[in-house]
Amino acid sequence: MMNKAFSAVPVIDISALYGTDASAIAQTAAALKTAASEVGFLYVTGHGLNLARFDAMLAAAKRFFALSLDQKMKVYIGNSRNHRGYVPEGEEDFAGGTKDKKEAYDLSRDLPADDPDYLAGNPLLGPNQWPDLPGFADAVAAYYDATFEIGCVLLRGFALALGEPMDAFDALVTKPPSQLRLIHYPHNAEAEDRPGIGAHTDYECFTLLRATAPGLEVLNGAGAWIDVPPIPDAYVVNIGDMLELWTNGAFVATTHRVRKVSEERYSFPLFFSLDYETQIVPMPRFVTAQNPARTGLVAGEHLFAQTAQIFTYLRERMKRGELKLPETALGLNSFGQSKLQATP
Repeated sequence: MMNKAFSAVPVIDISALYGTDASAIAQTAAALKTAASEVGFLYVTGHGLNLARFDAMLAAAKRFFALSLDQKMKVYIGNSRNHRGYVPEGEEDFAGGTKDKKEAYDLSRDLPADDPDYLAGNPLLGPNQWPDLPGFADAVAAYYDATFEIGCVLLRGFALALGEPMDAFDALVTKPPSQLRLIHYPHNAEAEDRPGIGAHTDYECFTLLRATAPGLEVLNGAGAWIDVPPIPDAYVVNIGDMLELWTNGAFVATTHRVRKVSEERYSFPLFFSLDYETQIVPMPRFVTAQNPARTGLVAGEHLFAQTAQIFTYLRERMKRGELKLPETALGLNSFGQSKLQATP
């Protein structure tokens, strides 16, 4: 369904999901279902994150981005085999022509160099490419682990929201390529009117975001862009492509963007994914004669295919014949409002 002409994003306290009160848990799941169906975005509170972990990670990110470009390029993402490392400004292109005005550092679960999936050439699993910056890896990894655990709890809430047992999806997140991005939007008092990140959906199940300043906007069902500023001690959560497919469109991966940035801004999304080989097909309860089942996909292949179409270094590798997209690869903007608007 198309999301509604909302003017604000709901706030949901998920603390009940950590407890045993069946009624409170059910009420929380119902609130998640409504937000996912009607908006596709929500603020999550009651998550229990130790804010000292966020503060330590933010300080580490500031130290990293303050390094010279030459120092940061020592861990350039194009040097990795599994999409980890520094992303300089202009490396990505979401909007089909306009280069994004930001820099980033990408990481995921830090697997050992002898991990069998990494050795077999998996494009998204393996070790991180850490910079030589004392304390950086410890602070960032601690925040990653804490936020990933919150994601696991939230996934249980969404399982209930979808009419499944609370633990229905636990076995699908044993070693997922869930990526954390440290993103820096530099200060520019005379910023030109262009996106910081162009309009897009997220490719995973959902995203857990914390940011230091406004800039995020989401597209409502009436075609208006709605501001989603940070609020104290809350994650911004948005539905991604995988949940949209699971629900056959009942949950929409809402299109969003970051508008021009004049003030310095740091943003930290954790893209919560399923295990790489997970087959995602619409749940039967969401399939009807009027809403036939969409084509399924493999979680990791979808994530890699979308990534490869955005990053310059991956597109260059494809041009050289060093890698190719999965046969089932979808084009960009195949979910969310773009998908719905293209459907007769």
